[in-house]
This record gives sequence, C-alpha cells and structure tokens, in this order.
Amino acid sequence: MASQAPVKDAPTGSGGLRGFVDTHQQWISLVMRVLLAVMWFKYSLGKLGTPESNAQSVRDFRILPESLVTPFGYAQPYFELALGLLLILGLGTRLVALMSALLLLVYIGGIISLGARGIAISCGCGGSGGLVPKGHTRYTLDVIRDLIFMIPAVWLVWKPASKFSLERALLGDPI
Repeated sequence: MASQAPVKDAPTGSGGLRGFVDTHQQWISLVMRVLLAVMWFKYSLGKLGTPESNAQSVRDFRILPESLVTPFGYAQPYFELALGLLLILGLGTRLVALMSALLLLVYIGGIISLGARGIAISCGCGGSGGLVPKGHTRYTLDVIRDLIFMIPAVWLVWKPASKFSLERALLGDPI
C-alpha cells in the first residue's frame, strides 16, 4: 500500500483582502459596532426631549393605526438609544445587529412608501420630521443613508466578535 502525504491546511493569514479581514476581523467589527452605535445615538438623541414631536413624525408617515402612533413615537428613541448603548458595550452584538438591520429595513420601507404615496415630509431621522413642500423631499438620500448603515449591521451579524466588548470579556474569545 502506498502511503499518502498528509494534507496541509491552508494558511490562516493568507494575503489579499481576505487575509486582511481574517487578521483584523475583531478590529473591523469594533469599528462597525461604533459606527452603528453612533448612528443610533444620532437617531435617538434628537427625539428624546420631544416625544410629542416624534409621535407627530410617526403620525405623518400614515402607516400605523392611531392607537399605536403615540406608544411607538414615545418608545422609538429609547429603543434606538438602547441599541446604541448595547453596541458600545458590546453586549448581544449579533442580536442587536440583527434588530438594527430589521429596523433599518422598516425605516427604508417607510421612506419608500412615502414617495410611492406622494406624501412630502422629512423622515424625522435624527430629530423631528414634518411636512415639506412637494419636490423638497430627500427620500433617495434617506434610503441610501440607511442602506449604507446596513453595511455595519450585516457585518456584525456575520462577524460579531470584536475588541473591547463586554461579551468577549465575559465569555472569552470565540472559538
């Protein structure tokens, strides 16, 4: 019987973009965590002091039934703030990133529906929205902005382990 040479594993730190990502994945994930957290802080902080105004912004979308407008309008900035805080702390990163991606998809769908229904408002992202003259909406830019913020959310669903996370401190390095 002829013996076969052992098969060697491919080197883990191969060159190119894949090698860079493999080598620096936890640092990249840290940057993605911070970017997404900053976005949630920006979205929430402008709404926290004006819950009535945020509820009106939610009402202006004309999507939710009136019975849900006020509870959603009051809770939304606190939920966004919680997402940002959890990301900064690095707790439940994959779940928070998944919730972030889903919420961004809801926001994108809401913005697209405004344009499709001919409603001219400011989306209220990062503060209070309101009526704007027809032709002065920023729906395309708003959708592009939220799609760009999907990048760190999707990255963190895929690669949640990162430097300086409480998750890592409590649970150790991922296998």
